[in-house]
This record gives sequence, structure tokens and C-alpha cells, in this order.
Amino acid sequence: MIIGIGSDLANIERIQGTIDRFGERFLKRVFTNIERATADHRLLTTETYAKRWAAKEACSKALGTGLRMGIAWNEMEVRNMRTGQPTMHVYGSAAARLAALTPAGHEPHIHVTLTDDHPWAQAFVIIEALPITPAPA
Repeated sequence: MIIGIGSDLANIERIQGTIDRFGERFLKRVFTNIERATADHRLLTTETYAKRWAAKEACSKALGTGLRMGIAWNEMEVRNMRTGQPTMHVYGSAAARLAALTPAGHEPHIHVTLTDDHPWAQAFVIIEALPITPAPA
């Protein structure tokens, strides 16, 4: 069952302007070390940051809180599988909110998709609660 949906559209040029203006202060506040390493190893660094920004916004919306209700930017982290598929990991108060949303007998799964077409970066997040199936005896 779907327990949350969120989307966001970020302007890549706006993200670049924020990086230019605030530099490390902004990057450390918003992005985890893993996200920064990923972006710094890509040719399109700003686009990578913008997609992750949009994913965090979308995830906070899917959690039903937005970023104003105690969930911090760096409590949500976008990673990529070896195939390149993005995944979302949550920590701290974001993980607590996810646990509170998940019905008993279910486990959460966060689906995320990212795209960009300059000057836009877009993300969609769907949080699904999957029934926990007992291991065969």
C-alpha cells in the first residue's frame, strides 16, 4: 500500500547560485558526505546536487512533514545502486517519521526517480508499505 507520495522541481541555476553564494556552508547543511562525493565525481556536478535537492524535498513531502516539521536535510540521503538506480535512505527524525507512518506488520520501501533537463531537475518519491512475510520454517 502507498503511504506517501511527493514530488519536487528544482531550478539547476538557482542551486548553482546558492552554491556560489554560500559554498561549503550550504553543501554541508544539505548534502551528506556520500552525496557530495557522488556529485564531485560527476561531470554535471550542479545537476547532481539539484536532483538530490529535489529528492529530499519530495521525500519530506511523502513523509507528510515537509522540511519545516523537524526533519533535517541531511537526514535524507540519495545513493545509487551499481546499476545507477537512485535509492533513498533516511535517518534520525526522518526515519522516526517513516516508522510512525508504517502500519504494523509492514516494512517501508522508498521508491525514488530523478531526472534533469537544464534548467530543471525533478524528483518523485513514493513510500510503500509492504507486508512482512514470515520466513519459511
